[in-house]
Amino acid sequence: MLLKPELNEYNPHFEGYISLVPEGDLIEILKTQLNESSSFFKSISKEKSEYRYAEGKWSIKEVIGHLTDTERIMCYRLLAIARGDQAPLPSFDENSYNENADFNRLEQEQLIHEYTIVRQATLSLLSILSDESFTKFGMVLNSPTTPRALAYIIAGHELHHLKIINERYL
Repeated sequence: MLLKPELNEYNPHFEGYISLVPEGDLIEILKTQLNESSSFFKSISKEKSEYRYAEGKWSIKEVIGHLTDTERIMCYRLLAIARGDQAPLPSFDENSYNENADFNRLEQEQLIHEYTIVRQATLSLLSILSDESFTKFGMVLNSPTTPRALAYIIAGHELHHLKIINERYL
């Protein structure tokens, strides 16, 4: 079972995400998220999936795409650090990624499928890492970071965006 990371395991920028993750087995939390989020995204109408609650804000389709892109990036960071890579891992411009992805041209089902297979890949990766791998340190955003922290960031980042969807879109 992956315990919550200590404060010295990640950049303070990520504290808001990690604090949202409930106590419990992170793998089970991620599995539950996969099932619940997929069902939730499927329940959103086509019209609502393209809704923006304010000018310049992302549509729900863009949020789903952002969740998927971010999870891919966090998994790359997690894998690199778990494998002992000491190269500093860069940030990414989420707005640029979103603009260049053009998620609104895709069908909602395609975006949900991408989200699903990325989460399945995340779960597969987490299942094969050794316990020692989760506590190795690498550099993310110029801060020492562990794979354990990155796994928690994935879960918390999704919780953050689901909360925003529920509060501002529906």
